[in-house]
Amino acid sequence: MAKPKRKATRRRLKSVPAGVDDRLARLAAAIAEVRAGSKSSPRTAKLLTAGTPKMVQKLIEEAAEAGIEAMRGDPQAVVKESVDLLYNLVILWSEVGVDPGMVWAEMDRREAMLGMAEKLPKPQAAAPAQPLEAAPESNEPVGGGA
Repeated sequence: MAKPKRKATRRRLKSVPAGVDDRLARLAAAIAEVRAGSKSSPRTAKLLTAGTPKMVQKLIEEAAEAGIEAMRGDPQAVVKESVDLLYNLVILWSEVGVDPGMVWAEMDRREAMLGMAEKLPKPQAAAPAQPLEAAPESNEPVGGGA
């Protein structure tokens, strides 16, 4: 079944505003303050005490919601869901000890290698090890049959 043709909605992206990574660093700092008890944010505190499985669940939910809104063709809804997605990603980073600077460093490394910070190719799977000698074929049933 052929997919229905849709009008292209791609737009030329504006350049990334200066300080965009600072926003995530500020969010990470605010989350750290909530974790330390020096800042009040009931929703964030609840998520932080819920543990890694709940954080992962929320991250997956927000990613799915952003994808659904993209399929619906609603840019404003995608923006809103993207903010929720980034919030939950930074919450998870804080749980596992990832600082936004670590992510930017990896993006810089990939950009230096590939010309842009794209997904790295998967490593080639090694060929299965070959036995030194092939076992002689036998017509005997498995297990010896004696």
